[in-house]
Amino acid sequence: MKLHHLRNATFVVETGDHHILIDPMLGAQGTLPPFARLRHKAAKNPTVALPDNASQLLGRVTHCLITHCQKFGLRALQHTDHLDGPGAKFLKSNDVPVVCPVQDAAFLRGLDLTVGTTLEYWSSEPFLGGEIVAVPARHGHGWVHNLMANGAGFFLRLPDEPSLYISGDTVYTEDVKRALVELKPDIAVVAAGGASLDVGGLILMSAEEVLEFVREAPGQVVANHLEALNHCPMTRVELAGLLGEAGLSDKVLLPEDGEMLLFGEGGSG
Repeated sequence: MKLHHLRNATFVVETGDHHILIDPMLGAQGTLPPFARLRHKAAKNPTVALPDNASQLLGRVTHCLITHCQKFGLRALQHTDHLDGPGAKFLKSNDVPVVCPVQDAAFLRGLDLTVGTTLEYWSSEPFLGGEIVAVPARHGHGWVHNLMANGAGFFLRLPDEPSLYISGDTVYTEDVKRALVELKPDIAVVAAGGASLDVGGLILMSAEEVLEFVREAPGQVVANHLEALNHCPMTRVELAGLLGEAGLSDKVLLPEDGEMLLFGEGGSG
């Protein structure tokens, strides 16, 4: 299995002839407004461009997983850091089948996307000869999560590949711990940017929660959702320092935009 990290939470899982796109935010640098203006520097998003190899990888995409994208069915509340306008256009023009939580299916069909598998929490569904399970994701601490798009993480078990858990945008919960302890993923991808809005608590895991996630993970961890959005202050260097202090550096990979990670025989995992 290969993981091609593009930017933020957007990456491609390569398995055999399949290339699975995760959470496509494909717009140019600075084409979206700031997601916070008071707590963080009011820079336009995304704050970095897609890597040079993005077009080549996108040309191979066969499927797409979207962890979350909407709240109350309103396009004004669309989570554009996981599905922006160019991302939706790409999926539509290439008729890419989308897998999503059941609560997002109507919204995505309203964008004229091809919705294939829809997932209920903790229910296993067939996927590419293996299985996929949706894990509840709570997008924030305290009351703020009620304003957010509470979506899902995904656990994938595919033939002849390491198992993979993608946390999605979530804080650390009993469901997240259950996914790590009971499903025992060989690879776990964690959204580690420490995001917050101008009101309320963190909407992603705190640094302490990310460390707990890493401790509970049975295998290799990949940290993403870093250095691409103005409301995500955690940097790779800062996270690497925290991991080093906790004695967890060997367990976590911090890919650069455009980097490929290889897992399995001869790989990282």
